[in-house]
Amino acid sequence: MANSKRKDGRRVDQLRKWDFVLDFQKHPLASVLAISGNTRVICSVSLEESVPRWMKEQNVPGGWITAEYQMLPSATGTRGERESTRGKVSGRTAEIQRLVGRSLRAVVDLSKLPGMTLHVDCDVIDADGGTRCASITGASLALQLAAARLVASGKLAENPVIAKVAAVSVGIVGGKPMLDLCYEEDSAAEVDMNVVMTDTGRFVELQGSGEEATFDDAELAELLSKARKGLKQIFALQAKALA
Repeated sequence: MANSKRKDGRRVDQLRKWDFVLDFQKHPLASVLAISGNTRVICSVSLEESVPRWMKEQNVPGGWITAEYQMLPSATGTRGERESTRGKVSGRTAEIQRLVGRSLRAVVDLSKLPGMTLHVDCDVIDADGGTRCASITGASLALQLAAARLVASGKLAENPVIAKVAAVSVGIVGGKPMLDLCYEEDSAAEVDMNVVMTDTGRFVELQGSGEEATFDDAELAELLSKARKGLKQIFALQAKALA
């Protein structure tokens, strides 16, 4: 099974080519261009020295991390309408934004961000499957950069990042469990799953469903095994980029 080839020549347990370009933008506190195959996402972190109104009203200590996600109109083969034109974000966009925010807050000690909000923006410039996974992975790297810079500048007494987080897709396509699906594979998958995990091997979130199909314990275990293998490599690439 591991030696089976896909249309792009990869093995079923092989990642696409991942890369990270640090400080891709000039103005944010930190930014990363996350590249996963033909998917590219700009992830940036900006600082606001204030907290959301609900935190003030409820006297919640510490700070906050919030995320926004969007796809540029030209990110896919067919031009998409800007959501700002429609006046509201789609359900998919809102769901991904919440996922990115949850994933980042899971690995941050918010008590070490006193009176601060970190805004994380994930803008998809090219989409070929796995945009939410690339967003989480790139945003995690940008957040690590931003936190280190806040400590170095004296704005933070301690680094609030307590673990690293990344995400990867897995699925069953044509009866075969596969790692890191491109759009063509994702759209044809019988089972599709996104795995968000910390570098300590703990799950943050699993999003999995059968697309007009079902899966059993053995298939789930195989998918998670492939995800763990891929995420181990992605964490190594994150560390290499920071180094």
